[in-house]
Parts: sequence; C-alpha cells; structure tokens
Amino acid sequence: MVQGTTSDAGKSTLVAGLCRLFARDPGLGFDSVAPFKPQNMALNSAVTSDGGEIGRAQALQAAACYLMPHTDFNPVLLKPSSDTGAQVIIQGKALTTLEAGQFFGPASRDYKARAMAAVLDSFSRLRLGYRLLLVEGAGSPAEINLREGDIANMGFAEAVDCPVILIADIDKGGVFAHLVGTLALLSASERARVKGFVINRFRGDIGLLQPGIDWLEAYTHKPVLGVLPYLHDLHLDAEDALPQATQSQAGLSSQASQASAGLRVLVLVYPHISNHTDFDPLRLHPGVDFQYVSLQSQAQCGDKRLPAADLIILPGSKNVRADLAFLRQQGWDGDIARHLRYGGKLMGVCGGYQMLGQWIADPLGVEGAPGLSPGLRLLPLTTGLEADKQLRRVTGELSLLGQTAAVQGYEIHCGSSDLPANAASPIRLTLEHALGSGLDSDSGTDSGFCDGLLSDDGQILGTYLHGLFDSPTACGLLLQWAGMASTGMDPGAGAVDINLIREQQLDRLADVLAAHLDMDKLQQILREDSKA
Repeated sequence: MVQGTTSDAGKSTLVAGLCRLFARDPGLGFDSVAPFKPQNMALNSAVTSDGGEIGRAQALQAAACYLMPHTDFNPVLLKPSSDTGAQVIIQGKALTTLEAGQFFGPASRDYKARAMAAVLDSFSRLRLGYRLLLVEGAGSPAEINLREGDIANMGFAEAVDCPVILIADIDKGGVFAHLVGTLALLSASERARVKGFVINRFRGDIGLLQPGIDWLEAYTHKPVLGVLPYLHDLHLDAEDALPQATQSQAGLSSQASQASAGLRVLVLVYPHISNHTDFDPLRLHPGVDFQYVSLQSQAQCGDKRLPAADLIILPGSKNVRADLAFLRQQGWDGDIARHLRYGGKLMGVCGGYQMLGQWIADPLGVEGAPGLSPGLRLLPLTTGLEADKQLRRVTGELSLLGQTAAVQGYEIHCGSSDLPANAASPIRLTLEHALGSGLDSDSGTDSGFCDGLLSDDGQILGTYLHGLFDSPTACGLLLQWAGMASTGMDPGAGAVDINLIREQQLDRLADVLAAHLDMDKLQQILREDSKA
C-alpha cells in the first residue's frame, strides 16, 4: 500500500507507475496485477466495465495494468456536492448524499461499517483474481481527527495486514519533517507496518540530499526506497485538481489571448466542476490556445469579463443548479451572450449541456435543496434530475459539417433531458459492454440512440458524452466546427491521440521508477508479504 504524508504527495502517480512496471514485466515475479483504492474523494470519475463508477485515478491505474476499469478497484467513491456534503458511491452505485458529520465522529458509525464491509468484500474478490494488488491510500494516515473507523489508510492496512510505503513531496519543502512527523503520529503497530520511504519530485544535485537521507534512515531505521525526479510534462489523467500549468495560464486578458496563435478555447471553472479530463486533448493540442477560467484567475488578471475566445465550453458539474447560479453571479451568462453575438461557438458537456437548456428541475433534492432553476435557454431541452444515475460506456459516430467521425466514451449523469421531436442530434451511440477486466466476460451492444443537440444556427453544441475529444478525428472535426480554419491552421494537424499519450506516459513513468527505485528492496518487501 502506498500512503502519503500529504494530499498530492504523488500516491496516484506512484501506484500507476508501479502498476505498469509490474504488469509489463512478469519477470518481476507477478503475472497478474491490479490497482485498489478503498475510499476516494474526487469529482473526476469513470464508468466501469461492469456498469458502475470509480475514481478517474483508478481507471488510469487499471489501464496501467492493461485492464478495463472495474468497480472493485475503488469500492467507495465520495463526490463532493457542496462544502460540507458528498454523494456516496459504494461498489459503483450512488446510494445517498451525506453531510460531513455523517462521515466523521459518532454519527458516522453506520456509514463506516457499511463502507468497510464493501471495501473488504471487493478486496477479497480481487485477492482471488490477482497475484499483486497495489493499493493507494487517501490524504494522509496522520490525520488524527479522522483516525476512528478509518477505512482509507492505516485502518485498511491493519485490517488486511498490508505493508506500507510512505511517499513525500520534496518540492513542497520540509520533506524530512513530513516523514518523521507522520511516523510520530502513528501507533506502534502502524509504524512497524511502514517498510520504507519514497521521496518524490526531487530536482537538483542528489549529493546534496544524501546527508538527509542518511540521517532519516538512521533515525527511523527504515530505508529510503528511492528518490524520484521531478517529471516535467507528465501528462496523465488528473485525480481531481486542475493541471497547475494551465491554472497559471488561466484568466489572461483579451489582448494577450488575441496575441496568441491558435484557436482560443475557454473552459469555465465553477465550484463543482467534474471530469475536466475531458479537455486534456485540447489542452495538449499545439494549435489550441487553451485556458481554464476561474474566479481566482479573473481576480489575478483584474478583469471580471471572460477573455475573447473562439470556443467557450461549459464542463460537467456535480451540482448543476448551484454551479449555474455561480455562473450567473460572475456575470458569465452576459459574457456568453456577447460571445454568441460576435459569432463565437459554445459547447456544453454533461452538466454544462443541461445548463444550456430551458429548465433544470430537481424535485427530489438529488444535488441539493429541491427546486427548479431556469437554464441559459440557449437550447430547447428541459432536464429533470433523478435519483438513479445514467452510467454507460458507449461508442458511436459524430456528424458535423457534413462529415462523420467515430467516437468512444461514457455517460455519467443524474438527469434525463427531454428534447423536441425534430431535434438535430449530432451524435449516434450504441452501448459498449466490453468487460475484459478479468472478472467478467459478457459482451454485447444495443440498437443505438441519439445524443446531444446542435442549435439551428450551428453555433451551440451540447452533449452528455465524456471523451468526445479523445478521438483525433472527432477532435479535428470539432475544432473545424469551432473555426480553426480561420486561424490558418489545419484542424486535423497536430490532433492529439490522448490514449496513445497515456500509454507513452505510463511507460515513461515505469521506466523512471525502474531507474530510481531500489527494486531489490521493493521486491523483498513484496516477497515477505506474500509469505505472510
């Protein structure tokens, strides 16, 4: 199990790299490898081969193992819907929404008992199917206020008798204090369970770090298993946070944006943005001037208006009505109207698609207080939120500008939308049941269905499909629709194959781990655990 001294210490990345390293080389002693994260809190998620939902990081780790994602890889997923509440997803299915006090403290016993039962059930099933399970912790094991009934870190490790590696981020500073302080806050049995340390994101002369490593090993009597270098331009699916490089670029002034080459694309960041990994192919496209625009980025540039753009995208949301209210509070609805008057293109994905419609009704209080909110009224659809989520992996075809392109992805949303009978739906889909996880084997397709809407003037496009930009051909067609030809660039040139990039980056990461980890010590830890 990989645990971290802090959030964003590199747990997800280390587990993904180890998954690829062991999965691609059976000579390391394990002929079948799978990831596992007992409890995850994230807004980026993926639909699994068995029709459920898990964190995006575990879907990435599954890909690192050459597996399809499965609900057993992440049996408990918490998706924040407010500052104090989160939707609870157990073994792939959304059960309820709980407030913070129901997760922690005396009121949490029922939740934790049910969650731990699901965690142990999934873990036991995986244990029968795979020789090596690589487990990712959550946050830090030293959160002493959250120790009672812990299922995400040491509580799980103690329950299944799992050895632990502790990773710390040296780029944040204070790496030795993080490691020693974390150990100090663990119980004696938990400290004994920590078999070694990994120091992450190091840049500089390793010789200058060596005295600190020597001291740490002498003081704790535990080995440093490796010092991993800072990996620039590592492009892997983010667990939750927006990519830092693009955050620093966000909110540039209109003049700066106009001076940049390429198609100008803005993705609006609201408080409950979800599945922003949809836009990685645009963010990495050499012909796209890509910006995330948030309240913070606008404050930094001192301009409350949205920068000029060719395409504005409304992304997914875990609380659509609240985020729509936020959008209006910022005056972005007026900016969007002005953008359309000047001929710009507008796109909504999932929750953003729902915002483009006439009304959003939540009579059951699925995402907050029950109620009805007017949409932006830019597309003729009406959405009703429902308790049961639509979860499906799909494949199909996008039709735009008299051309077609194959698409593949997934739908994951609480609502269903009513469209006019004569609606121009630009996407035709069929269900995909390619299970291939090693746990199931059925397959099949349905007869097909339409998705999304294109406005009569061709300026506005909405869809429920996540992964629409992943296909280079579909991405090129969408960029052509958005006006890339006006920049003098070929929409098809430089198109990013995000699946190929993911594979290349996983192999790159595994190569780095093989070069910088003490594999003999790591394999010794694993051999001792397998004997136990």
